[in-house]
Amino acid sequence: MAASSSLCPNRTLSLSLRPSHKSNNQFASFHSVLRFPDFASSRCRLSSDSNSRNLTLGLKASATSAAPVMDQPTSSSSSPDVSTIVEVDLGDRSYPIYIGSGLLNQPELLQRHIHGKQVLVVTNATIAPLYLDKTISALTDGNPNVKVESVILPDGEKFKDMETLMKIFDKAIESRMDRRCTFVALGGGVIGDMCGYAAASYLRGVNFIQIPTTVMAQVDSSVGGKTGINHRLGKNLIGAFYQPQCVLIDTDTLNTLPDRELASGLAEVIKYGLIRDAEFFEWQEKNMHALLARDPSAFAYAIKRSCENKAEVVSLDEKESGLRATLNLGHTFGHAIETGFGYGQWLHGEAVAAGTVMAVDMSYRLGWIDDSLVKRVHTILQQAKLPTAPPETMTVDMFKSVMAVDKKVADGLLRLILLKGPLGNCVFTGDYDRQALDDTLHAFCKS
Repeated sequence: MAASSSLCPNRTLSLSLRPSHKSNNQFASFHSVLRFPDFASSRCRLSSDSNSRNLTLGLKASATSAAPVMDQPTSSSSSPDVSTIVEVDLGDRSYPIYIGSGLLNQPELLQRHIHGKQVLVVTNATIAPLYLDKTISALTDGNPNVKVESVILPDGEKFKDMETLMKIFDKAIESRMDRRCTFVALGGGVIGDMCGYAAASYLRGVNFIQIPTTVMAQVDSSVGGKTGINHRLGKNLIGAFYQPQCVLIDTDTLNTLPDRELASGLAEVIKYGLIRDAEFFEWQEKNMHALLARDPSAFAYAIKRSCENKAEVVSLDEKESGLRATLNLGHTFGHAIETGFGYGQWLHGEAVAAGTVMAVDMSYRLGWIDDSLVKRVHTILQQAKLPTAPPETMTVDMFKSVMAVDKKVADGLLRLILLKGPLGNCVFTGDYDRQALDDTLHAFCKS
């Protein structure tokens, strides 16, 4: 039985999930048990009431790591390199996420995942001068039979389109890449999404590796196999689920990341705490200053714990039948901001941050959370230097027109991820008072 088999579009998905750091949750009635090997002592229990539209999930898991709490940033010199592996468990398509400092200086990590002798590195004009040569060296060091080509794309969300995607195919075809070739995504979320979609499509699927260089990509978009491009009518409407062979996160690449990009990625880190990992959120509240100061130990821990959360969800619901949709907290409102305001005007994390505030506001209007949580969300986003409201030019009609074509619409019903209950709990549902949505939109936008 797969986790998705009981998740239907018109049901409400209520979650009280805890990642593998906690073991004290108890659940009363269970109809089935799911096992996933890499979380050996974990159990996901499903209970469904056939007389209602609610399906409740709970996760009881063993502790795998303890959160380092740092009241003050520590210096780079006193922080040892952190190296760890998080496994995404998808049976015979499972893959590792390597996390550590200086990983691009360890050629064996990449080379063990190269199938043939041809490699195409896809990157952009910002990242290429910084890390392309180092990546090529890592792919070829001691392995002279590997031929590496590269394609350098323009940088930015506004170029995540079919025209730019064709540049990847052009280079692959001109270089006579065969079915045993490997596509390597070197860059942020835009590069990863486009390179992954190209790999899924070229010759009906070729080997694919992710080397994310932004916080956003390292904690979220590089993990889980979502690939694709934007359409003028909506974000990520064209794409495929296509898993990489590995994800290599060299935390040293964050040293060259602009402050605005770094803050943007923190929106996804905050998300994990809100929807399923209360302890992680509390850790963030104590350590946001360390993250903004680029403390290596703080960032290594935040990346690791984010990847553990993402990997666990993807292992249970790879293709977003229900559970995985909860990772999109704030994204329905956020995607509307990106599309309506113009791709690239706001960074993805900035739009998600504002969208998260709107989702939290709606949750409060529904009576599902108390005002103390609303205040905590505002505070941590402000600490992370992220927006807490959409652009002033966004209107209610702009939101509604874009949200009408959101991927989470089913049978004409817009389903949203909203917070419900204590910190770390959320629902994915279309069963809510439409007046609350209207009230939220009017509270944040012009009519």
